[in-house]
Amino acid sequence: MKPSASDVPQRLSDFDIELRLLLEAIYLKYQHDFRHYAMSSLRRRLTQALDEFNVETLSQLQDRIMRDGNEFSRLFRYLTVQVSDMFRDPSYFRALREHVLPRLRTYPSIKVWVAGCSTGEELWSLKILFDEEGLTERTLFYATDINPDALARAEAGIYALERIQGFTQNYLAAGGTRSLSDYYHAAYGGARFAGSLKERVVFADHSLSTDEVFLEAHLVSCRNVLIYFDRGLQDRALGLFENALVRRGFLGLGSKESLRFSRHYPAFDEFRAAERIYQKR
Repeated sequence: MKPSASDVPQRLSDFDIELRLLLEAIYLKYQHDFRHYAMSSLRRRLTQALDEFNVETLSQLQDRIMRDGNEFSRLFRYLTVQVSDMFRDPSYFRALREHVLPRLRTYPSIKVWVAGCSTGEELWSLKILFDEEGLTERTLFYATDINPDALARAEAGIYALERIQGFTQNYLAAGGTRSLSDYYHAAYGGARFAGSLKERVVFADHSLSTDEVFLEAHLVSCRNVLIYFDRGLQDRALGLFENALVRRGFLGLGSKESLRFSRHYPAFDEFRAAERIYQKR
């Protein structure tokens, strides 16, 4: 009996076979699980890594990182995406200001989880927003990421001066009530946003692939992270957010992300659908 098309294993390229072996090796050696990240994105980034490491194949790259932890640290930045802006998608932050924060204001204390905080631009945007709405003193922020270098940069809060004009435009479009320059000063050849904003912020290593819920949150903001996961890992992450949120808590996703096709969709209402803000039922 001739097997059906579904019974025949999909033929993989040598590159894809080596990619899967590399991800498995990383998981076994370093306990970082990238096996359920979107393959198309990993292919592109690891192709770039071959040039950086001056090797021809992923097998050669695997040999390097298995023998030298410092080489794995170099590779780590290719496995995680560190692209962000302050007040990215200003309508999202305006919707938080106008529709979500008035509801959070009813709580005596508030916890916010910025999951996949990268180099901190979204965290500081939220801190500024909460400060302008008078909620800083009763809010505790948790900023998490799997990349220790990104966490260190987020905590430092220093960004290139040439990025400030774009940050400022986004801030004003998001409904900023002051001047963005009130929140930073020039230092170390860049603009430093930390200072008083750093208060009531906890930075922590956390993997959406392998770790569990560690807090009860009123707002979870995880934007432009799920697009790098496959469907199974997306559902795992969304399950963490659902479990972390208090009843009627809020979840914010990126402009190209949605709960609609997730198994967790029934647990949420589309609070501000256009801005990808959901409220737990």
